[in-house]
Amino acid sequence: MFVSFFPSPRLFFSSAMLWALLAVLVWFFLARDAGGLIGLPNPPADAQPIVGVTRFLSPPFLWFYLYFGSAVAIFAAVWRVLDPHPYFNWSVLGSALIIFVLYFMVEVSVTINDWYGSYFDLIQKALDPSTRGTVPAADLYIGLGQITSVLLVYIVVAVLNSFFTSHYVFRWRTAMNDHYVERWGALRGIEGAAQRVQEDTMRFARTFEDLGTSLVSAIMTLIAFLPILAALSTKIPSIPILGSTPYSLVIVSLVWSLFGTGLLAIVGIKLPGLEFRNQRVEAAYRKELVYGEDDAARATPLTLKDLFRAVRMNYFRLYFNYLYFNVVRYAYLQADLMLPFFVLIPSIAAGAITFGIFQQVRASFGEVRDAMQYLVKSWPDIVEFMSIYKRLRAFEAALHGEALPDIDRKFLQDGELA
Repeated sequence: MFVSFFPSPRLFFSSAMLWALLAVLVWFFLARDAGGLIGLPNPPADAQPIVGVTRFLSPPFLWFYLYFGSAVAIFAAVWRVLDPHPYFNWSVLGSALIIFVLYFMVEVSVTINDWYGSYFDLIQKALDPSTRGTVPAADLYIGLGQITSVLLVYIVVAVLNSFFTSHYVFRWRTAMNDHYVERWGALRGIEGAAQRVQEDTMRFARTFEDLGTSLVSAIMTLIAFLPILAALSTKIPSIPILGSTPYSLVIVSLVWSLFGTGLLAIVGIKLPGLEFRNQRVEAAYRKELVYGEDDAARATPLTLKDLFRAVRMNYFRLYFNYLYFNVVRYAYLQADLMLPFFVLIPSIAAGAITFGIFQQVRASFGEVRDAMQYLVKSWPDIVEFMSIYKRLRAFEAALHGEALPDIDRKFLQDGELA
């Protein structure tokens, strides 16, 4: 699943995580302010943030682009020497490009958050009876123009990234397909082998890429927005239950998100096994139908009824388990929408914050919660991925002369695939 596309997967992924951690630490503690040495200084601490598209071409951003490119070049050069994998450009450099685009998307969100503060304060000033008529319409149009330019860049980058990741996923599927086809003699005896090569390889690559990019994006969002949320906490004098606790918004967002993640993990613990079982009974039914096309003795009505009965029973079990899982999931997500308002009510009632700060807090709170709720929002995809992994894991076992996974042996013992 991985060795066909990535060089020495275990060592590669562990070294990539360590190198990324080292690069992040060096950036925040040493390199972040070093851009001034080459004429790319950071702005003064009290400078107003740039909320237009020129933000991404400002000296701090140009310095980061140079730093990121240098870190990737060093890492890629080492791996090019250690293991010149045939898919090196796609797996190593392609992954680095996807990570850079994720960083760029997070910075777009930060820019939009900064725009909220200034623009909604301007709206509040325009609507306030004491200052009504003092805000020219041109200033409001200029503000819209600034954020529109950012969104246009976002659209272009998002479209190009979608195009690139589609090719990235197909290259991964190609690598797995070639890897398994070359070893087809050892794999053909496994139930549903044709489907696993033809369909599961694509689904595995696509789902892993989606989950991986979502996870990296969540981590980057936390790195970008937790400091913003911590700074905004100083402008919120009090929140329900915690009162005037330092970093109150950070504490609430983290505790609430961890609670939701743990709750959904417990409630949905049975779903991966049921999804895997569902694929197996569907494969058995489909396989008998295929045999029946060429052999009149196969796919008799009685046999098909028995196989379809297994399909029906598994779907009904799956529907029941998703019933209570979705009750908990949707209840949590609806409560999640109301939480920022609940937290900010004391400050709103006291008139302690402006409309711009309210919008910044709500947006930042949402970004941090979305990042922390990675498991909550991705759980259906994780369930699907785990079921695909279990199917392909039987291939790996066969190739390495290992015993089949427990669930495969159980199906064979039960005779459900006979």
